[in-house]
Amino acid sequence: MASVTPIDPISDPRVEHKTAVLNGHTYHYILGVPKSGQFKATIVLVHGWPDLSFGWRYQIPALIEMGYRVVALDMMGYGGTDAPRVPPESIKLYGFKRASDDIAELARQLNAPRIVLGGHDWGGAVVYRVALWYPSLISHVFAISTPYAPPTKTYLSLEDAVAGPIPQFRYQLQLAAGDAEVLTTKEELRNFMKFVSGGRGPNGEIGFHPLKGVILENLPKLEKGPFMTEKELDFYAEQYSRNGLHGPLNWYRTRQANFEDELELRNGPNIDCPVLFIATARDAVLKPEMSLGMEKVIPNLTRTSVDTNHFGQWEKPDEINAILKDWSEKVVFGGKSSL
Repeated sequence: MASVTPIDPISDPRVEHKTAVLNGHTYHYILGVPKSGQFKATIVLVHGWPDLSFGWRYQIPALIEMGYRVVALDMMGYGGTDAPRVPPESIKLYGFKRASDDIAELARQLNAPRIVLGGHDWGGAVVYRVALWYPSLISHVFAISTPYAPPTKTYLSLEDAVAGPIPQFRYQLQLAAGDAEVLTTKEELRNFMKFVSGGRGPNGEIGFHPLKGVILENLPKLEKGPFMTEKELDFYAEQYSRNGLHGPLNWYRTRQANFEDELELRNGPNIDCPVLFIATARDAVLKPEMSLGMEKVIPNLTRTSVDTNHFGQWEKPDEINAILKDWSEKVVFGGKSSL
């Protein structure tokens, strides 16, 4: 598949910037439709941490070319979407059930009785949950990096998870504690986003480590990495400076709330719609081996892998887009389609 030009962060003729009030909170989203105005399906893209709807900048134009109406949301707490403080608001505003309800409401407002869902990082976790809460709405799912972890009937705290099966999640303890909320100015947040761009300091300093979290003292030393332009980095800094990191970090405080909500799930752990899982082979946190056994609960699973780090959709966009195109043609729009 030919390389695509990523959308511009400020203004791009291929997309519109829209807002919608979903269950009482305002969301910003990017909307793209094929030039003809006709589309084969609506696809909703869900980003993770620390990202934005703009994180799909390479995929949005490619998916439009494939015939999708593309919707990419800023999730709760991010970018142009509301970022309620917790407390006084409930942490459940940042949970999977609320995200599922809000995506379902947006689909209703867009007159989309069936949607395809795509996610990365936290967004990958979200899209699996939407498929559980709203199985009649979701026709197909894809997830980059994020394996499916089915709901459980017993609660496993983050501390116990880190001490046991997923030690590489130790960074989440720091993020949940909110240490990084001290970063509030645009310049501080620009330095913070440099680690996401793949940047390092002059002596190889890093801004993040799976066992430590954000390494605050290193952030001022970082240089911009290869995965963002200066304009893109500036855009991320501007968007994050609107509300700071409190909202994004709330996603790391939802483990108990999500567990409690999911006790109400009635349909079991299986996801019956077709699912594409794109492993990021060099991911230090969402390691590909975490996906072992997904076939047991996702009977219609397609597996692929890209030799990339966590942000594969920027590092290897052509490979990711080619996988999405092949899957769309064969599964979403092909003989297995349930659209």
